[in-house]
Amino acid sequence: MSDISEMRQRLVSAATQITGIKGILASPSQTASYFIDWRRRYRGEALAVALPTTVEQVSELVKLCCSLGIAIVPQAGNTGMTGGAVPLDDRPSMILNVSKLNRVREIDDLNNSVIVEAGCILATLRETLERAGKLFPMLLGSVGSCQVGGLVSTNAGGINVLRYGNMRDLVLGLEVVLPDGQIWNGLKVLRKDNSGYDLKQLFIGAEGTLGIVTAAALKLFPQPTNSGTAMVSLPSIQAAVDLLRVFAHGAGGKVEAFEIMSKGQLENVLAHHEESSPMPLSSPWYVLIELADSSISWNPNELFEQVLAGAVERGLVRDAVIASDSKKAERLWRLRHSISEANMRKGFSVANDTSVPISKISVFIEQVDERLKQEFKAADVYYAGHVGDGNIHVIIVFDRGFYDSDEKREAAAARANFIVHEASVDLDGSISAEHGVGLMHIEELEHFKSDVDLQMMAQIKRAFDPGNIMNPGKVLGTHRIDAAANVTL
Repeated sequence: MSDISEMRQRLVSAATQITGIKGILASPSQTASYFIDWRRRYRGEALAVALPTTVEQVSELVKLCCSLGIAIVPQAGNTGMTGGAVPLDDRPSMILNVSKLNRVREIDDLNNSVIVEAGCILATLRETLERAGKLFPMLLGSVGSCQVGGLVSTNAGGINVLRYGNMRDLVLGLEVVLPDGQIWNGLKVLRKDNSGYDLKQLFIGAEGTLGIVTAAALKLFPQPTNSGTAMVSLPSIQAAVDLLRVFAHGAGGKVEAFEIMSKGQLENVLAHHEESSPMPLSSPWYVLIELADSSISWNPNELFEQVLAGAVERGLVRDAVIASDSKKAERLWRLRHSISEANMRKGFSVANDTSVPISKISVFIEQVDERLKQEFKAADVYYAGHVGDGNIHVIIVFDRGFYDSDEKREAAAARANFIVHEASVDLDGSISAEHGVGLMHIEELEHFKSDVDLQMMAQIKRAFDPGNIMNPGKVLGTHRIDAAANVTL
């Protein structure tokens, strides 16, 4: 029997004692879907997949892996874009999937908070809270499959960041299993707590490299009673930035979302989904806008007509469609939420996740578009994203016939990523706004982050996880973590 087979046997036997036989998957037919990301870009191997049902089971599994020298890959819905939840092949590991920790533990109506376990699907959480008259505002295309633990661990954004912020702004407290198996109960629901370091923030966006998020206390908001959606066509990206300013002044805090799509991106969505265009596609840019409020007497469509009339006079808007009811609004939003799937169907899709100051969005897109189209002839360049927070997704879809091998595709993707990242950093931006680093951006992080930034990150990693057992090879390279042992800040 090989060493790996013996290690798998020992792991499965001991882990079964913790979770029961249904809580451990080890045969290839059971584990294959856990070893690959949803875009089919990253694939790895692990000894087994654990499906604990309690935080105590998570704790015991972590202690077990520590004793056996087995790395742990925390995984939730596995809907990430950068390979952060996929195991590597360079050391024995176990995937610890939190999907069965899926209870909504407590809804506090007066405190506007909810305590929910990490495996709860976002759509399920939103539906549960809607029945209670509450809103958890996080919303993104994978709403039906992404889970709370993954949203926290990647500091997810989505379409409503403009009004509510990203996950970092929505988390009140966390429950985390640390790399030594200790359970940290930080599930406070306080709005104000200045009693030392805000430890929960270390785990938000850490992609499971510092511990396993098992539950979260989240902020809630009143459920809007009135909302409206409009789609507008624009002559330029700068017009979109200017239109956002117009709505910020004309609609105040009622702007729920402000999402941009390039013409090519919209055409590709329509080509791969049974949807019809709500307007002629004769402009280079399109924006989806949602207004919402809890006032019963407020009419969103009247406000749309008022603000858009002024924008048309200023030449910012060429055409507009205002959804007359909720079903038509849902059809408009399906165009935005179908982007990732449509692009994956078309070819080898690389979605960048950069952010720049809002004032520099137009310059950023002009620079990136010119460089990408010069360098890649057999590729389509699309744009989508959140104008209100400067997070523009530059999406390159490579023709699989021209880039006909994994080597060619990955080389092209790496070059395209560098072009986009270089432009964003030159404009005081970031290489990752909401998708995280994962496997995809480790080298770019080394290139674009300062040594001081990377040293501080590595010191934190070593302090929490000196054995590098938690999601090794993600966010920071092993060499960087090893080097931190000899660095004093």
